[in-house]
Amino acid sequence: MIAKVLALVPERFRGRLPILLAVIVAQAIAQGIGYLLLVPVLEALFEDRLDRAWTWTIAMVVAVAVMAVFSYLQTTIALRIALGMQRDLQLRVGDHLNAMPLGWFETHGAGPIARLATENVLEVQRALAYLVAKVLTAVIVPVTVAVGMLLIDWRISLTMLVAAPVLYAVNMLANGAYSTSEKRVHAAAAEADARVVEFAQAQPVLRAFGAVGSGNKALDGALRRQRSETTRTVFTSVPGLIVFELFVQAVFLVLVYVVITQATGGSVSAAVAVALIAVSARFVEPLTQAAQIGNGLRTARNSLDRVTELLAEPVLPEAAAAVTPGAPEVRFEDVTFGYREGEPVVGGVSFTVPAGSTTAIVGPSGSGKTTLLRLAARYHDVNSGRVLVGGHDVREQPSQTLFDQLALVFQNVYLFDRSVTENIRIGKPDATDEEVRRVGEAARVDEIAARLPDGWDTRVGEGGASLSGGERQRVSIARALLKEAPIVLLDEATSALDPHSEAVVVRGVHELTQGKTVIVVAHRLATIAHADQILFVEGGAIVERGTHSELLELGGRYAAFWNERSRASGWRLERAGA
Repeated sequence: MIAKVLALVPERFRGRLPILLAVIVAQAIAQGIGYLLLVPVLEALFEDRLDRAWTWTIAMVVAVAVMAVFSYLQTTIALRIALGMQRDLQLRVGDHLNAMPLGWFETHGAGPIARLATENVLEVQRALAYLVAKVLTAVIVPVTVAVGMLLIDWRISLTMLVAAPVLYAVNMLANGAYSTSEKRVHAAAAEADARVVEFAQAQPVLRAFGAVGSGNKALDGALRRQRSETTRTVFTSVPGLIVFELFVQAVFLVLVYVVITQATGGSVSAAVAVALIAVSARFVEPLTQAAQIGNGLRTARNSLDRVTELLAEPVLPEAAAAVTPGAPEVRFEDVTFGYREGEPVVGGVSFTVPAGSTTAIVGPSGSGKTTLLRLAARYHDVNSGRVLVGGHDVREQPSQTLFDQLALVFQNVYLFDRSVTENIRIGKPDATDEEVRRVGEAARVDEIAARLPDGWDTRVGEGGASLSGGERQRVSIARALLKEAPIVLLDEATSALDPHSEAVVVRGVHELTQGKTVIVVAHRLATIAHADQILFVEGGAIVERGTHSELLELGGRYAAFWNERSRASGWRLERAGA
């Protein structure tokens, strides 16, 4: 574990690591020598040889003073490195998350990521600041005492050296049980965190369906699992800790037995025997401390594993060479993609969206429509084939270059807990208030701001919780309008909106897409009908393509889809018996 921790130390602090390790070793050896010097000090005192007692006492004081100096140096150096590592590690985690495929976040909850970036990183920092020194000390001090004991009595030294691997094996067995249990606790805690956030964000839905208090089975179950796993961890770790401490005490008793045997046999004097018992007590003291820090060490090891596993997650390769985008065209060339190997979601898809044209992608749920849209934005890299945006493979242009060409309006709109103005300005951070107001009016956000208590400066809550779905969609459209990107990827989600909101959002979409290259996963019939090209996707493949009139005349899957949607749009509820 120590090697893994040291491997995460930033490059600028690497030069201090040999100094830190040397200081820890020197401090531990000085501590061990201080323990050993108890033997001549006590022997001289028992024999009433005060001159020798003072000499050995001064030597012991010097050893303790050296230990204190090195202990201070170890603490200050370790803290400086650890604080630098914490900042660097959090930045590395953030940069790594930024470089990972956007699709990765669809299958990984915010709770585990938040715990990893905060609690787990802090555990790794604490491991370097405190635990590494304690672990090395717990090894070096007993070894120093055992080796130094060769100068006094080889039998006691041999007993100490034999006991060390036995205690190590017992400690490893305890570690294994706790480590498995702690991983379950972490998973349960991450699930509970996610459910608590969900509970805070989704109060209207939860109350509407009575899923509050004991009725919220997801939250209640997550909290119960967390309590259960925490309790199980206590019952798992405590026996291992007790067993290890019993073995440590057993080693001490064996050492006392060996000393007494030597004393009764005349090999050592009574004075030396007392001194050796005192040194034996000091020999087992670091081992007892090792047992006490064992749980912290195991927690740090699991946190370290989680951080290193995240940093080992593959990122999207970033193109080094700059490219100059050509005409805002999107082209798919024999694209195949699947989230799992051997299970393609889309296969052999080829189509071109000419600059300035609109292509609508329609089809049944789960057919791969949104996946195609996201491949254009490089949420994932394709398994085979190519996706070209602006005349260049999306894999061969820097991410910033790709996203500068794209404006995205997807179904799941996320707004930050900031003002309406700030949420829109994300589309163009240096935009003036006048520019924000202009696009806001085009998307009819001004109507929303007029109803809010602080107007445009009203905070919208986490995820935009204080706004309706249609209002969040308007803010999202205004954000995309402000960006003024030449290519628009639109996952239009207006089917569930009220007529007024739907009409407003459609007008905003129309404003957004004027003169742009557009790919839209269409839900509204009017959007479908006016598209320059319609792709009907089924089973991850394009089964029909053409204009609206061409596909209706064909009388195939699209025509059936159109007729079904047309009938559904005329449905209405009537009073029984009317």
